[in-house]
Amino acid sequence: MSEHPMFEGWQPTYQQKDFSVDKQEPLYDGFFKMFKLHLTHKTFAGETISIQRELFYRDDAVCVLLYDAPRQVVVLVEQFRVGAFDHPDGPWLLELVAGIVEQGETPEDVARRESVEEAGAQLGEVLKISRFVPSSGGTREYIDLLCASVDSQGIGGIHGLPEEGEDIKVHKVPVEAAFEWVKSGKINNAPAMIALLWLQVNKDALDQRWSR
Repeated sequence: MSEHPMFEGWQPTYQQKDFSVDKQEPLYDGFFKMFKLHLTHKTFAGETISIQRELFYRDDAVCVLLYDAPRQVVVLVEQFRVGAFDHPDGPWLLELVAGIVEQGETPEDVARRESVEEAGAQLGEVLKISRFVPSSGGTREYIDLLCASVDSQGIGGIHGLPEEGEDIKVHKVPVEAAFEWVKSGKINNAPAMIALLWLQVNKDALDQRWSR
């Protein structure tokens, strides 16, 4: 007999109607934006409180894991990341192909565009992994995480748009090595870790689907 026979899953205690943004002050408006928000929301005790929070605003983004099932490799990209400037091993990270969603684009549109720009890769089938909030404590951003089939033959080299200051090196990594690098911390950014852990769970099904 189940220990929790009536458990039906979690639902949020409150909804959109249970909080309000009373005032929004712009603090910075550049490539990114920052605001100071004056908020009111209900508490779990049934009361109402007013708080102030600084919010870092980023446009929605897409990250896509490129997987060549017949060759058992994933295609990852290495680039300088200012957000990791103080990392002991340096700010060059091994990541997924990624880009910001432009007006009128779907997540798949972004994945296909960025795969050409950052890796010189043409994608086959594109599957959705998840949509998530990477840092909800103070950042407004949603990431659509995808996995796509790719023929990695001939893929490699240096890519990116010079006018955007991009300097991107493409790596073809044996998939089992990529799994180990997540475990060891060599791959240490959230989208790549989540996507590779998802691939590890779903690898057998994808190998059957994409190795025909």
